[in-house]
Amino acid sequence: MLELNKIYNMDCIEGMKLIPDNSIDLVITSPPYDAIRDYKGFSLDLHSVGVEISRVLKDGGICVMVIQDQTKDGRKSGTSFRTIVDWDTNTDLDIWECCIYQRRATPGNWWSKRFSVDHEYIPIFIKGKRPQYFNKEHMMIDGKMGGKVKKAGVSMGRSTDGSIIYADKEVKYNNKICCGTIMQYNSSSREGNGLNNLDSHKLKIKHPATFPDKLASDFIQCFTTEDMIILDPFMGSGVVAVEAKKLNRKYIGFEISDEYCEIIEKRLVI
Repeated sequence: MLELNKIYNMDCIEGMKLIPDNSIDLVITSPPYDAIRDYKGFSLDLHSVGVEISRVLKDGGICVMVIQDQTKDGRKSGTSFRTIVDWDTNTDLDIWECCIYQRRATPGNWWSKRFSVDHEYIPIFIKGKRPQYFNKEHMMIDGKMGGKVKKAGVSMGRSTDGSIIYADKEVKYNNKICCGTIMQYNSSSREGNGLNNLDSHKLKIKHPATFPDKLASDFIQCFTTEDMIILDPFMGSGVVAVEAKKLNRKYIGFEISDEYCEIIEKRLVI
């Protein structure tokens, strides 16, 4: 096993080959898909990335990926969908859920010929039958009906056969409800992103494509306990490593760019 709590300046596929089978609890990553940003000229093979992630995850391990598609000549690339289907079909990973990261501070609001792009996909893959750990309490949100009472006899929804289900007694709504699969986060390139350290944030945004610190933090807490091992094959600015360290999780990361590795190391000691 590679040394834990360390970022390796190398190609992630070659790096993951050094990790034993069934040894990682959680993967959180956002691969440099399409040509949406200039990633210092580096490219990747997303199929091989999925094969290695599938191999190194434990039974019950989870992979959370943040991805979108490039728009070129008025058409979407479809990379996200092809990758999701490929990993689900050709590895031991299965689609557990697909969430949407709804971005605040949406790019393209001034566009006249297309809708502005205010989301990215968060496909969540599982290896095995069920997550080895899952707790969404920290992701609960305020319910609009919190504390109110639904009287007996009112509609509670429909059963599988289409018939209406009526409440047989008064029901009090919970104050907190599930955040659901559409998750709102502040844009990763803006202040007010749950950041406690502005110096770290200034280093972070030297990378051209980052995702919110809180997004990483939420999923780390949702799918792991302290001392579990988290992998990010594309560390970028180090979001996953920084949040894993804060939450007392172990981590391994790969980043092929020397420049970005230096940014990560600085962020980890601030």
